[in-house]
Amino acid sequence: MSTPIRVVVVDDEPLARERLRDLLSETSDMQVVAECRDGHEAITALEDARPDLVFLDVQMPEPDGFGVIRAIDPERLPEIIFVTAHRDFAVQAFEANALDYLLKPFDRERFQQSLARARERLRARAAQPDAELLARLESLSQRMAPPPERYVNRLVARVGWRLRFVRVDDIDYLSSEGNYVSLHVGKESYLARETLNALEAKLDPKRFVRAHRSFIVQLDRIEEVEPLPPGEFVFVLRDGTKLTSGRSYRARLQRALDLAP
Repeated sequence: MSTPIRVVVVDDEPLARERLRDLLSETSDMQVVAECRDGHEAITALEDARPDLVFLDVQMPEPDGFGVIRAIDPERLPEIIFVTAHRDFAVQAFEANALDYLLKPFDRERFQQSLARARERLRARAAQPDAELLARLESLSQRMAPPPERYVNRLVARVGWRLRFVRVDDIDYLSSEGNYVSLHVGKESYLARETLNALEAKLDPKRFVRAHRSFIVQLDRIEEVEPLPPGEFVFVLRDGTKLTSGRSYRARLQRALDLAP
């Protein structure tokens, strides 16, 4: 027997939750692991239960469905099926990478179509190579590649109409801002017109480590490390800044910080 798909149901209407629960009980491969009445309960359930799929109401006591998505680390989001009585949020839902948009009232056939999409998406996800394996292969590729002649000692950032040279020695961490990168230097931050991937290639990997798809941290700025159960780490920098790493970077960080696996 294969592992059931873990499902969280979020809706402020008891009858709506009951209907979803009844429909899911008709399937043999779906397991409801939590039910939530509002956005705060949903955030807690998604972070604790780590489901594969969530049926998420749009309009409910704060935060609403979109607020729930914004509160969760993108790497930890399950597949999302929005359930609502309003058509107006459909575009916004699919912009949030929702798997489907169930408009109330929906019939059993339409519900089964959503489940079929969820199964297909989850099978495709499971067929992808393990994220940690990808990280190891990426690291191995980087080690086998010929090293650049030298790494940069300073980066160029824009301050209004002026350009400022920022010494890499002074940078605590770098965070992605779309096609730009914020260089965090103490209480100051400067915007560099490059992507995080481009800057990563320019920085000495013995000094800087990619810890999340959205940030790179200078190793000697890390004062404390707190491991989290899913394979993440919380870094406390010298100035008290806290950063949470991505799960797929765990092996890389263990090597960089000389931590036991």
